[in-house]
Amino acid sequence: MVKNRSIAPVLKWVGGKRQILDEIKKYIPGNFGTYHEPFLGGGAVLFGLRPARAVVNDINPELMNVYAVIKDDVEGLIKSLKEHERAYREHRKPSEYFYSIRELDRDKAVYNALAPLQKASRILFLNKTCFNGLFRVNRAGQFNTPFGKYKRPNIVNGKMLRAVSGYFNGADISFSCGDFEAVLEAATGEDFVYLDPPYDPLSDTSSFTGYDRGGFDAEEQARLSRVCRRLDERGVKFLLSNSATELIRELYRGFRMETVKARRAVNARGDGRGDVDEVLIRNYDPRGC
Repeated sequence: MVKNRSIAPVLKWVGGKRQILDEIKKYIPGNFGTYHEPFLGGGAVLFGLRPARAVVNDINPELMNVYAVIKDDVEGLIKSLKEHERAYREHRKPSEYFYSIRELDRDKAVYNALAPLQKASRILFLNKTCFNGLFRVNRAGQFNTPFGKYKRPNIVNGKMLRAVSGYFNGADISFSCGDFEAVLEAATGEDFVYLDPPYDPLSDTSSFTGYDRGGFDAEEQARLSRVCRRLDERGVKFLLSNSATELIRELYRGFRMETVKARRAVNARGDGRGDVDEVLIRNYDPRGC
């Protein structure tokens, strides 16, 4: 475990686990070999645990590119973010600058010509200045979250970026961008897997499918549950977070299940936001680990 309080999520992320991290930590095994996280997202659990060995993955290539650039060229990234910050602050209408950067992916030739560092800097800038820090793409894979109207957004956090880069370079961490089922094939009985998939929606208005153009529907939830049962058969310890819906409770029938309260902020209706039940599902007793 690496100890540094500055090692924390660098992106605001819908469904991030910072608010229930203490609950999650209660159920983490005391000892394990390699930490696996196939739905990395904002990385709150990874940064909260800071394992010395990890295999992390996400299907979102933009997100994984951000982490790769933080590891390989954090100073270049900070410099580029400062340029965005200066242009944003000095622009007559900050919203116009925001939309000019957001629209870069509308022209594939222009966007594909951007270097990985420029793409990472763009995503971090948009994440800090868009509405509610919501990473959302349309069916064409284009970022489409509107302007956030913040007075003084914190666009550059050099201390945090350097701390995360230091962790990435000091630990044994493997990054990948692929399907969750494929990346979990290497997990062994000595390892620990934490899974935080896109949640099963509590209602039609709470569904969030814009994180990746492919979506994550009930069939994917069922496929994930089958993968978890195969992990269990191989003796691999896993902990999974999801909504406390009837579908999820049925898919994971037979496993240990804890209900926790979490605050949801993404819903088309204001009265659909607030504290809701989530479940932590596991196949082991943490006291025996």
